Amino acid sequence: MVRPTFDRSAIHRASGLFAAALLLLSSPLAAQAGPRIRPEGTDSSGKKRESPWLIVPTFSLNPKLGASFGALGAYMHYFDEKSRPSMFGLGGQYTTTKSAIASVFARASWDEDHQRLIALLVAGKIRNDYDDYLGTGQPLKTDDKLFAVVARYLYRVWGHWFIGPQGLYSNYQLLGESPTDDQILDVLGLKGFESAGLGISLYRDNRDNENSPHHGALVNVNNVAYRDWLVGDNNFDVYRVEIRAFIPNGKGHVLAIRQFNKLTSNAPPSAFAAIQLRGYKPGELLGEYMSSIEVEERFRLADRWTSTAFVGAAVLYGDSPTGGGFDNPYPDIGAGVQFVIKQKEGIVANAEAAFGKDGEYGIYIKLGYAY
Repeated sequence: MVRPTFDRSAIHRASGLFAAALLLLSSPLAAQAGPRIRPEGTDSSGKKRESPWLIVPTFSLNPKLGASFGALGAYMHYFDEKSRPSMFGLGGQYTTTKSAIASVFARASWDEDHQRLIALLVAGKIRNDYDDYLGTGQPLKTDDKLFAVVARYLYRVWGHWFIGPQGLYSNYQLLGESPTDDQILDVLGLKGFESAGLGISLYRDNRDNENSPHHGALVNVNNVAYRDWLVGDNNFDVYRVEIRAFIPNGKGHVLAIRQFNKLTSNAPPSAFAAIQLRGYKPGELLGEYMSSIEVEERFRLADRWTSTAFVGAAVLYGDSPTGGGFDNPYPDIGAGVQFVIKQKEGIVANAEAAFGKDGEYGIYIKLGYAY
């Protein structure tokens, strides 16, 4: 059974507005600001300045997801001396299951980093082929269409604290490839739907560098309230709480910790929280609530080389079509190697392999650390 990488996980990530902001923005792409005025073509030390253009291939492989190939191209720009680098780009993916997805994104920092914006537009066609969907024992084939727009604006109110609105619109059509498939979708209560939501994000960030932090922490608390008076016929809420911490431990090594929670209220099953750990199929394992923790050691090998080793676990609880509970955790373990492609910004090209339970695994080539 083969299934594409970008199935309804696109909706889960888009609605999160995290690094995801989705797919091609699954890792932070802005760096610590510093003085930017310098002779043309050189940096502050007089060395030749790196190109503002960034082009990176992306790849993922999973025995049940199939292979996904793509690329990301972006342009980086500083609006002023104290703002962080802004990034504007395009991305695309194509899978061995003949699915395709494209995105346009922007990450901006201006007004001496007092204002930040993330925006993303995603469109695609997604073909799914499941042997055992949601653990029901039923095979299922779907041909889905996706269009989504997400945005988040943040304003620095005091010190390292930001606050601002966020919003999402998505039109996700979930269609079975045969009458039998449609019957299965009806039995499972899964339907594509048009939805839009608004929310607030409270954000605290004192990391020394957002791409390759050596110390500091991030706290991100936000919500999205989906309401039928905006669009569609669904009324539900999604809440997220995320904490990241980075602890230096000598010779350039860093211990990175991420604890993440997604809680839904009155959500349809298609909008439930998904396991968000490397090595698991995005959007396959769903529950009303999800909590995860992951610990990663980042080893500095040389000036432009690092490696990672990580371990973590996640749980689904509340209502879950796949079965959950704290006595049924989903662990992961893995390792990777990274090459710094933008030294000043700390942006890395990252190759990783991750393994979960029940034979789950994934191989990834992407931009940036996992968090």
